[in-house]
Amino acid sequence: MVSCPAQPIGCDCHQRGRPVSEVPGFSKTSFSHDGCTRDVYRAGTGPAVIVMTEVPGITPEVARFARWVAEAGFSVYMPQFLGTPMKPLTPAYAARSIARICISREFRVLAANDSSPLVDWMRALARQAHLECGGPGVGAVGMCLTGNFALAMMLDAPVLAPVLSQPSLPAGLTRSLRAALHASPAAIAAAHDKIERQGARILGLRFHQDPMCPPERFRRLREEFGDAFEVDARHANPKALKPAHSVLTTHLIDEAGQPTRAALDRTLEFLRVQLKPASAPA
Repeated sequence: MVSCPAQPIGCDCHQRGRPVSEVPGFSKTSFSHDGCTRDVYRAGTGPAVIVMTEVPGITPEVARFARWVAEAGFSVYMPQFLGTPMKPLTPAYAARSIARICISREFRVLAANDSSPLVDWMRALARQAHLECGGPGVGAVGMCLTGNFALAMMLDAPVLAPVLSQPSLPAGLTRSLRAALHASPAAIAAAHDKIERQGARILGLRFHQDPMCPPERFRRLREEFGDAFEVDARHANPKALKPAHSVLTTHLIDEAGQPTRAALDRTLEFLRVQLKPASAPA
């Protein structure tokens, strides 16, 4: 595989000598862009949806969500750029991942008006996925530190269905950072253009009282995009790790009637309406 000159976090050059962990139900391939090759886990058929992992990586709960997306009729592309696939989430594992992210060249945790360098690689993956799968466009689901990546990917990539689940960058150390979008003016302009010309929409998910995804961020998104930004704020799984943060994974209760299950169902419906317009209800 091609190595990464700057050795970004999560690249295969970080995994040499380690045992390979597979993700049940997914085939493992790889994708290269700008001198960096990463593993990408694939499943399903239909329009492409890029599933970007949260801290600390492809946990069993993240893999479960990706399988649900594939079962809903989409081709899932899930790149590995954090952690060890299928390693369970623990506080210590998450803390180690966050420490690495803070010193990584791939993430800019305090960038208010620009995205992290990793977004360029994700845009290239989205373009390739669209070539392989066709359809009107690509979906992108970002979570936690990748939450606003889905918005930034609307620039220079065919993303028409971005899902921003608990977007946590930039870190909300000040009032202005709490309201920032971790996206450049060009990316925001591209989002407006796709909304106006191609019918793109944006779905945002967060828990009430989530300190890592402040409400100021969603208010800014609503001010910026108006009715094209749909907000879905939910309550947490009381049995999971606190504070409540991961809407579609760790804190989701997979039971009928639960608010988090409704959030999952809305996410899948959002992707279907945006990427399979022929099957949308009249």
